[in-house]
Amino acid sequence: MKSLVLRLLIALALAVATVSAAAWWYAQRPLTLAQPVVDFTVQRGHTMRQAAAAIAAAGVDVSPRALYWIARITGKAGRIVAGSYEVHRGVTPWLLILKLSSGDVSQAEIRFVEGWSFRQVRAALEGNPNLLQDTVGLAEADVLRAIGATEAHLEGLFFPDTYLFDKQSNASAVLRRAYAAMKQRLAQAWEARDPTVPVSSPYEALILASLVEKETGRPEDRGLIASVFANRLRIGMRLQTDPTVIYGYGEAFDGRLRKWHLETDHLYNTYTRAGLPPTPIAMPGAESLNAALHPAQTDYLYFVSRGDGTSEFSSSLNDHNKAVNRYQRGSGS
Repeated sequence: MKSLVLRLLIALALAVATVSAAAWWYAQRPLTLAQPVVDFTVQRGHTMRQAAAAIAAAGVDVSPRALYWIARITGKAGRIVAGSYEVHRGVTPWLLILKLSSGDVSQAEIRFVEGWSFRQVRAALEGNPNLLQDTVGLAEADVLRAIGATEAHLEGLFFPDTYLFDKQSNASAVLRRAYAAMKQRLAQAWEARDPTVPVSSPYEALILASLVEKETGRPEDRGLIASVFANRLRIGMRLQTDPTVIYGYGEAFDGRLRKWHLETDHLYNTYTRAGLPPTPIAMPGAESLNAALHPAQTDYLYFVSRGDGTSEFSSSLNDHNKAVNRYQRGSGS
């Protein structure tokens, strides 16, 4: 009887060893892919069985059952991380399991450009196929709540940069990061500001920086443009900057600024209203934030585009009118 039990135990051990060897051989075997790179997504809440099925359905020639049991035997079946993944030729079942259990998700990127409005930011988010669109159709107040913002308006709150994110991340998560980045940059710039700059809060500095961003054609002009705005604010002179007027018309603006636009009063018309507009009009970059809070020391009150991206600066209206005639009306001096 004892010898029979012993023989059975030996046979069982051999069987287990054989199965284990076969499983390990399979786990180390390179898999065939439907294409050189295969992407797949493991949804939140999916089990290892569901993940294995998704991998096979995406074009990886793997047995979902075998993949599940290898993960189960090695204790990794309960450790998979949701997200998007990509695999290349040469991947094995064991490498797949390691990738899933370590959360080695694939990443995508999105770029927010200096001078963009929030409307453009939103279009970029909604046009990115790698994001889960959890902000589509949300009102401004709802988006503000979703990102934890304390401000009343979204415009200008996001730092222009390139953001990497795990595929299938929420759009609101990307916005939250861009908002935090702007808060940090603005706080740093405000802390190091020139105390003579005529703004009374970081938010006012953000507004001023957005004007500098929209009016700057060449980087070397930023400090000079900021000085014109600062000088005008100090003496109570209207800023008279076209981008604010254009912003106030929103999508109704047809691309051509006319005299009646400048003369029609609205909240953002800095020709008819003194001081800063009520909100930023775009996302300023780091250089515009720095220029707004460290403007050049000049007595300039005017500037006009030369038509090549640079600006001509003047201290008097007479000199400014001459510059306008020269560069805008083509009448020489």
